[in-house]
Amino acid sequence: MTLFPLSFPFGFARRAVVLAAALGVGVLALVVTPGDAAATVRLKDVIDIEGVRDNMLVGYGLVIGVRGTGDSIRNAPFTGQSLTGMLERMGVNTRGASLDTKNIAAVMVTATLPAFAAQGTRIDVSVGAMGDATSLQGGTLLVTPLVGADGEVYAVAQGPVSVSGFTASGAGASITQGVPTSGRIASGGIVEREIEFALAELPVIRLSLRNPDFTTARRIAQAIDSRLGVPAARASDPSTIVLTVPDNRRGDIVSLMTDIEQIRVEPDQHARVVIDEKTGVIVMGENVRISTVAVAQGNLTVRITETPQVSQPNAFSQGQTAVVPRTDIQVDQQNDRRMAVLPAGISLQELVQNLNALGIGPRDMVSILQSIKASGALQAEIDVM
Repeated sequence: MTLFPLSFPFGFARRAVVLAAALGVGVLALVVTPGDAAATVRLKDVIDIEGVRDNMLVGYGLVIGVRGTGDSIRNAPFTGQSLTGMLERMGVNTRGASLDTKNIAAVMVTATLPAFAAQGTRIDVSVGAMGDATSLQGGTLLVTPLVGADGEVYAVAQGPVSVSGFTASGAGASITQGVPTSGRIASGGIVEREIEFALAELPVIRLSLRNPDFTTARRIAQAIDSRLGVPAARASDPSTIVLTVPDNRRGDIVSLMTDIEQIRVEPDQHARVVIDEKTGVIVMGENVRISTVAVAQGNLTVRITETPQVSQPNAFSQGQTAVVPRTDIQVDQQNDRRMAVLPAGISLQELVQNLNALGIGPRDMVSILQSIKASGALQAEIDVM
């Protein structure tokens, strides 16, 4: 497949991101942005605020009413122990009895406790089977405490489990679609304990960059000072901006953070090439540059095709039928491939156009980029996934 160089009218800048997808077909996509539009983003999209975070919750529970698709007590002894303990709390003594039911399943329940979730707030919970249950369809989760990393109970979950997958089987065949052993309970958890955090009383707020960078951190600090009109922010390291709350904004942190998170900045980025060798995906940033280098690519391909023919004797000739081999050998030395010289300092778009001119696909481009990097001509970091 031949890819032709792209031309961009209206003064588009040479900013591009290249996506090369493999699976036998070479695809290169160029995404450009207008040269007169700054690549700015809101602060709320690139930073996290200290203390404003989610917390993971987990719990162990039982799902009942799964209509014969639950755990087998013999293969999942923890299910039998949990069932016995639950019945004893209900006043039913089953010690020593042989329990044999397939309508109950032991599950792990997980949920995310949002920041500043108030007591009584409902949250979604996820349910996954632990034993040999084949489906949770039609089941109901019994009351399950959800604990945090500190071992304290922060929420309680209960309710009917919604399962998107299903399993159907007969005497000679079975079919499974989706994952019937996991499900979700919308608004199935109730927050019982709040996480105390006095955000409004903080004299200093720490802002964390999701992609640490010295230049971006400095730009954010300067943009905050410009908006507030006082020197209140400073970058302590590539990932942290320390914001001292101005005296006139004390106790009004919500409005302060509302003003700050709407500030638009232009984040900087490292020159980086990301390669996924398993899928052949290549992503290159706009700051990727190369020094002068010559590139040639070609492979020797030998194709052998066997098409044997059957030789049938004429009638009454007393001959024998024989198989006559027919072999076709083709050698492709790819002589049409040429060596290309890539001059120093070319942009990402020019690099892709030159490599496309050689007829290079994504798989070969991975090797070429690694070879250019090994020669010291690629001024970028290569990240192989």
